[in-house]
Amino acid sequence: MKMLIRSVALGAVAFAVLSAAAIAQDYPSRPVTLLVPQAPGASSDLLARTLQAPLQTAWSQPIVIDNRPGAGSNLGAAAAARSAPDGLTLLIGTDALMTSNAYLYKNMGFDPVKDLAPVTVLGNNIICLAVNAELPVKTVPEFIAYAKANPGKLKYGTPGAASPHHLSGELLHQKAGIDIVHVPYRGGGPAGNDLAGGHINVAFLSLSTAVPLLATGKIRIVALVEKNRYAGMPDVPTIGETVPGFEMSSWLGLFAPAGTPAPIIAKVNETVRKILLDQPIKEKLAVLGLLVAPSTPAELSKIVSDGLAVRGALIKAANIQPE
Repeated sequence: MKMLIRSVALGAVAFAVLSAAAIAQDYPSRPVTLLVPQAPGASSDLLARTLQAPLQTAWSQPIVIDNRPGAGSNLGAAAAARSAPDGLTLLIGTDALMTSNAYLYKNMGFDPVKDLAPVTVLGNNIICLAVNAELPVKTVPEFIAYAKANPGKLKYGTPGAASPHHLSGELLHQKAGIDIVHVPYRGGGPAGNDLAGGHINVAFLSLSTAVPLLATGKIRIVALVEKNRYAGMPDVPTIGETVPGFEMSSWLGLFAPAGTPAPIIAKVNETVRKILLDQPIKEKLAVLGLLVAPSTPAELSKIVSDGLAVRGALIKAANIQPE
């Protein structure tokens, strides 16, 4: 009897595995939705639109982009988490959504670890320390020296409270021992415009926002917040070259509802990875300030768990209260 039960159990497992493999082989059999929990024009939206055409070619199915902004991107992410785990709804999530928001909202509407399955890192969003051209600093040491000589005088803009841009400023405040004042905006565009207009004298901006403003001659990029220099701007140093231990990464990743069969996750990962590593796509994303960095699902899972720990400590140190 025990042998019979064991045989039935093994048969069920084998059937499930074969069924999942068969589903993945036919995937996708219907249109796929890329759910973007931000408004059109955001980096996640631009990335989704860059992936749209090549995904349609690869899968011979329409790719629908569904923008659902709101509640710090929680609204769209919760909708993705509630979707059927069939790979037909995929979420483009940011580091802020998947890590910082856990400490900023009492109720996100979903659990970033339990309710979403990581697929791959899509790209790193390069962030820079930029200053108004009238500010008499051109290097990180000069910036720190000016801040120490003028405590509280430097006001730095960011796309919003607890964004990686804001946390970059908080980390610099902690590690360099300087007094700089945070000015949150509703997006990087308004922060960049106010920096160029001289309403604030410093900003932490995504390169996609900062680079177009360079042509005006009204702002200057001093350094990047990444661990390593960006190949697209090799002459721009990182803050960490002056301030040991300074690093703040910002990324975009692809996620599926939890419970999506592993073979489907693997197929999506493989397809998206090939698209991202295509040279024209890499160059197009580089113009947007996104450094292509595809990963395995396991690697993205670790990035999320590590980010939850690091962002939690910074948000607590900055005394940012949950809404």
